[in-house]
Amino acid sequence: MIELVNIHKSFEGKNVLYGVNLKVEKGESVVVIGGSGSGKSVLLKHIIGLLKPDMGTVMVDSTDLSQLDEDGLHEIRKKFGMLFQSAALFDSMRVWENVGFGLKRHTHLPDSEIREIAIQKLKMVGLVNVEDVMPSELSGGMRKRVGLARAIAMKPEILLYDEPTTGLDPIMADAINDLIIKMKEELKVTSVAITHDMKSAYKIADTIAMLYNGVIITKGTPDEIKNTSDPVVKQFIEGSAEGPIVLEGVER
Repeated sequence: MIELVNIHKSFEGKNVLYGVNLKVEKGESVVVIGGSGSGKSVLLKHIIGLLKPDMGTVMVDSTDLSQLDEDGLHEIRKKFGMLFQSAALFDSMRVWENVGFGLKRHTHLPDSEIREIAIQKLKMVGLVNVEDVMPSELSGGMRKRVGLARAIAMKPEILLYDEPTTGLDPIMADAINDLIIKMKEELKVTSVAITHDMKSAYKIADTIAMLYNGVIITKGTPDEIKNTSDPVVKQFIEGSAEGPIVLEGVER
């Protein structure tokens, strides 16, 4: 469903991706782990076509994104739904308007029908009677759920998750993990998540890939990653300050 082949990307002379190769099968849930500043978000933006690689190929459902003009990219992005790290809700819109934002822009459905679809999607993520509430009245966990309802409103084939549990307490984070699993099982979507939350990664992933020094250095099942002998991966998943990963600005 998604294939990145030898992706290179730099910004103002600073290399971020040095030749990333990653394949995501249809229906698979892949979690990309890595430290802050490792390029995880840059990788995600390449998948959805917001960034173009300096070198390499991004394939989505057998389509080479580099061969598409803006109209073509616009069409391919309709295959995607995305849950942003901060939920990225529009504070001036009611909840149902946030959930139905894509439908409003890309369909000719009347507002009454968009509102009904929004209510249905909100129920899927465990929210009822919040459709007319403003985002400022919601907790962090509820905002994430609204963001997820918006992500699935247009029946995407691929769901992208940008740090889905960041800023949540452990119980709410686990509830979001359960929702991600539910979306995969009920909607049969292909999922790619980026995170440094290993508890979340182990729970939601079929496959975990680690991005380090601009490349994918390992890829395996959660059990394979837990039992790795690679010192870099081991240090990261154990959250240890000691090891081959050097902390920027920290003297040993």
